[in-house]
Order: sequence, then structure tokens, then C-alpha cells
Amino acid sequence: MEPRGSRIARVAALLATVALSASPAFAQEADPIGALLEQAQTPPPPEPVAQPPAQAPAVETPPASPPPSSSAPVSTAPPPAVYTPPPAAYTPPPAAYTPPPVYNRPPVQAPLPYVNPPPTYAPPTYAPPASRRPRLTAPVHIDEIGKTPEGPPTATDLNYEARMRSSFNSAQGMQGPLDGAWTLRSGGSELYDLQLVDTGSGSLEGAWRDPRRRGAVDASGFIDSISRVGGQLTIRLTPRPGAAPSIIMLSAGNDGGWSGELNERGEHRSVTLRRN
Repeated sequence: MEPRGSRIARVAALLATVALSASPAFAQEADPIGALLEQAQTPPPPEPVAQPPAQAPAVETPPASPPPSSSAPVSTAPPPAVYTPPPAAYTPPPAAYTPPPVYNRPPVQAPLPYVNPPPTYAPPTYAPPASRRPRLTAPVHIDEIGKTPEGPPTATDLNYEARMRSSFNSAQGMQGPLDGAWTLRSGGSELYDLQLVDTGSGSLEGAWRDPRRRGAVDASGFIDSISRVGGQLTIRLTPRPGAAPSIIMLSAGNDGGWSGELNERGEHRSVTLRRN
């Protein structure tokens, strides 16, 4: 028996010859038999081989941490915040210097002189009232005791002098017993002239002058201290700048004077203090 493939090949060759000999119009028509023959000659497509399914890339999974033990405390604090430094303070750029405007000031005028200066006040002076006195026709000599160049004082002059003496005595009566001028002597020579101020309240002060150095700049000054305790009087003064002070220690006498000792530059001498 002829194989099936040979028969099919022979039939196909026959059909091809017939097709070539046919007219063009016939050749253009559909040939169902040729289509079947071509289908019979085409080997069947191979069956698809089953491919294994594609696997997804393996993803590394971090190892699971062991569960915390029951004894260790579980921290629930939030994660630490990230420190963000504050923005720097804005410093404005320095402004350009603008000199101040120059103003035209008016010229300074000198003060005008006083047209009519205020009058100068002068304290009034005392003028004794005019009295009738004899006019002198010749000079008055020193041996003419009952006659003065100005004539004898009138009743007005005597009253004025009496009022002045009374005021002085009243003011002097309010002072202490040491108020006034005193002289310190040793033998017959004067050592110091003292002017004391005694207000009667217990405080004493005064000044001194050295008659042995008349005309010297440092021959006078203030008394450093005066203290009176009962019938004892102590006077301390500095006779020269930078020198040791002189100390006078006196005791009250029955005649109103004082007597004692002077310590001057280490030299002791007996002295007396009498009112001038």
C-alpha cells in the first residue's frame, strides 16, 4: 500500500499543473483544495512546553528580635527630638552717617551797658548833733588842762556816751570771766598776748600773738585748745609751724589773775596771766 504522504504529494503536483494551465481568471478564484493540501503538508506546531512559574526575588527579612523578657521594663519614652538651633538674630547693616544740618545762628551780641546804673547803697553814718562851742582863736597847749580843742562835751554827748557804756557793760556781763585781752609774762618780759572768748557756756577759744617777734608772718595764730576745770586752766598753742606745741598750765589767784608754768620747747618757766 502506497504511503499516505506519497499520495498527497502526487495529488498536489497534479493540482499544481492544472492550476498553471488554467486561465488567469480561474487562477484568481479561491482554491479550497489547495488550501487543504497546504494545510496537510504543514507540520503541526510543536506543543508548548510547560515552563516553571517565575519566582519573585527573595526579600531579606531582618531577623526577628527575641521577645522581651518579662523581668526587663519596656521603655515607652518617645524617641529623642532632633535639636534644631534657633535662627540667628538679624543684625541690620550700619546706616550711613549723615552729618547734622548746620544752622545759621545769630551772632552773639554783647550786653548793653546800663544807661542808669542802680545807686550804690551806703549805710548811714552817725553825726552828732551840732552844738554851740566856742571858736578857738589860738592853739591849745598841752599844759592847758581845762581847755580842749573841741570844747567840753555837751549834754547830748554825755547821754550818748552813757548809753554806749551801758550797752557794752550789759554785753560784757553775759560773757564768762575769761573773756577779754590777757598778757602772759615771765618776770618782767612779755611772752604772749592772748585774746580769749568766753561765752559763759563752758566753751573757750582765742588767738595769740608773740611780741618778741614783731613783724614776723608766723608770730600770731589761733590757740589750739583751752580747757578749764575748776580753778585750773590749760592753754595749748603752736608758736611756729611744725614746731612742738607750747603748754601753759595756770591756777586761779585771789586777785583775779592766774599763775603757773610754761613748757616751751622743753624749757619750763614760771609765768603769770593778767588782764590788760
